[in-house]
Amino acid sequence: MTNKLRYFVANWKMFGHLKSVNSLNKVINFKKKNKKAKNLKIIYCPPFTLIYPFIQKLKKTGIKTGAQNCNFGSNYGPPTGSINAMMIKSLNCEYVILGHSENRAKGENDNIINKKIISALESKLKIIFCIGETSTQKKRKLTKKTLLSQLSKGLKKVKNKKNILIAYEPVWSIGSGIIPKIKDLENISNYIKLFLANNMKFKNPKVLYGGSVNPKNISLLNKIKNLDGFLIGGASQNSDKFIDIIKKTFN
Repeated sequence: MTNKLRYFVANWKMFGHLKSVNSLNKVINFKKKNKKAKNLKIIYCPPFTLIYPFIQKLKKTGIKTGAQNCNFGSNYGPPTGSINAMMIKSLNCEYVILGHSENRAKGENDNIINKKIISALESKLKIIFCIGETSTQKKRKLTKKTLLSQLSKGLKKVKNKKNILIAYEPVWSIGSGIIPKIKDLENISNYIKLFLANNMKFKNPKVLYGGSVNPKNISLLNKIKNLDGFLIGGASQNSDKFIDIIKKTFN
């Protein structure tokens, strides 16, 4: 592993119950005992029901906790079943995933995501902002145009850019077992970073990759040196697989 900080974000999606908290023991011990792990930033994003138990479990371990989404309202309000950034932050949670394709598919547009990002930053949360193209957009060679639009609209009038991580997740890759070609992924990562630096005034932008990341393909993905880490779905729900993914990023 190089000396640069690498992010490993575990998106547990709709998975886990209270006893699942005990599965964190292996990852906690791994980080504690492995000297190479000092350059890791591990972030767990469990369902809302497990955020507080995770925070309690991970105290003083250096492992952080995030939410998987939030409402854009800044104050208490009537939306039944919704949780806003202020409520998440009150648990001492540090991160939130926003713009995930699964939520975009349910109707979240760039305007809503923009409001969520602004609200979350105002509540002092750090953002993992997901962007990505569909298979149709990819076939029509609209990948870069799609990403540019999502970045421009999602980050409109956004401040505190240092607290934003970009997670490139091609929609066609999520859960499919298929990942982009390495040259394509390297090119897209460079494109995102240059756009953020030159057009959005980001200083040292961070880009993660997400989409079917697993122990079998992580060594290949790790060859892309301009990536700053990975957003990991199903494989992160198993501590052995999650640790294996992290270990295989070590040089």
